[in-house]
Amino acid sequence: MPDHWQQELHQHVEDIADELVELRRHFHAHPEPSGEEFDTSLLLYQRLSELGLTVAMGPEGCGVVADNSSPAPGSARIAVRGDIDALRIHDEKTAPYRSQNDGIMHACGHDAHATMAYGVAAVLSRLEKAGQVPWPLAWRAILQPAEETATGAKAMVAAGVMDNVAAIFALHVDPKRLAGVVGIRKGALTASCDAIKFTVIGQGGHGARPHESKDPIAATALLVSSLYQFVPRANDSLDGTVLSIGRIAGGENANVIPEQVEVEGTLRTLDAQVRAKSIDHIRQVLRGVEEITETRIEMEIPADTPAVLNDQTATELLRKAAIHTLGSKQVEKIPRPSMGSEDFAVYLEESPGAMFRLGVAKPGTEHTLLHTSLFDIDESALAHGVEILAHAIVLACSPECEFQSR
Repeated sequence: MPDHWQQELHQHVEDIADELVELRRHFHAHPEPSGEEFDTSLLLYQRLSELGLTVAMGPEGCGVVADNSSPAPGSARIAVRGDIDALRIHDEKTAPYRSQNDGIMHACGHDAHATMAYGVAAVLSRLEKAGQVPWPLAWRAILQPAEETATGAKAMVAAGVMDNVAAIFALHVDPKRLAGVVGIRKGALTASCDAIKFTVIGQGGHGARPHESKDPIAATALLVSSLYQFVPRANDSLDGTVLSIGRIAGGENANVIPEQVEVEGTLRTLDAQVRAKSIDHIRQVLRGVEEITETRIEMEIPADTPAVLNDQTATELLRKAAIHTLGSKQVEKIPRPSMGSEDFAVYLEESPGAMFRLGVAKPGTEHTLLHTSLFDIDESALAHGVEILAHAIVLACSPECEFQSR
């Protein structure tokens, strides 16, 4: 099959480049936090509907799903995922598109992710309408809410967005790489993340007579120290295991021993067996602290996200698309996984797929990191992300691709 479609795809991306910048700036100026992305979802619904796609809203009015024309019987769709929620961070930039919603900001690049997922739908629609596709395409754009709270992907999957999806692609902006450079990795890309909450229940009393109480603060101090010391050491040092406590709350008065203390943290691992072993060891530590301190410790895992494990075939398609778009010297191999987490992993439990890192740093400027109040991107990267993802989807729709025969 001739490669003429690749030049046509590139031209379509160039044709909508200004629209991509305009849309990203709109999202950046009007951010909405997890679970409240109503206006963002409505705008995406309208834009995708104008492309002539079959569009549906996500659960409770947050999120959008868009399909091209129904695929031929027996064929499966290739999906692209973009997330749309913002963080509760105050935007301190002076750019004209800075956040207009005080205390809320797109500090993780989801404005760019949503824009690029829309852009993929736009250029694939143009390619199909112009009769420039090398073979029939069956694809789906998934714009999900609530990535930051690790609940959006699960809700979208429960709503059926992965039905008849053979593979799925996504990206994440990377402020440590220059625009025009991407990072790709097969296998583990990010860690699993379990949010863990402990409630240490004791017996309150007067600060002058601790022997008459069962001090939950003392028990908490022992708990945290023991967890930090013994949980990582239960695993091979080469297996990534990170346990961090981020919140401790208990007591109201300096001279009163409280009844209970709340402790919250996260456990991050790269392997399912290591994760299970670590959780078992945490429970062993709890039992030991309970016995020594005569307190009771309740443990729950209110949220969990698996590790992103990039499929080999999907990763290779992204690599080919990136090399064609940017050149081989601009495509870097990511040497090791991140201990951060991404709920894109939830989709990968349903179908194979892959995520890559898209460089968004501006040359000659200080890098602004994710989840910070000055975060911004080089908007030339938007076109790069759209072209790579769209190119990979076309390749994955080929009758010769294994995704079409699974």
